[in-house]
Amino acid sequence: MISCKEFLTELSDFLDDLIDPAMKKHWQEHVNECPNCFVIVDTTKKTMQVYKGMQEQEVPTDIKSRLMQALEKKMAARKPAQQ
Repeated sequence: MISCKEFLTELSDFLDDLIDPAMKKHWQEHVNECPNCFVIVDTTKKTMQVYKGMQEQEVPTDIKSRLMQALEKKMAARKPAQQ
């Protein structure tokens, strides 16, 4: 039996069907038996469905600019600590 931690590291591959069928079956058994992983898989699938149905929205220029400034400020503050 795999652990929840092992399963969660492979969650993306599990949801995208990037694993062989035997492994998928093994992981699905874990999901069926583990209430925590079941909730994570179910919630993630539902979230993906919501986002797939949405149209892309352009971020307004002023918000994009403020976001980039905030990120640059945050990164600049971290540089001295990393040296």
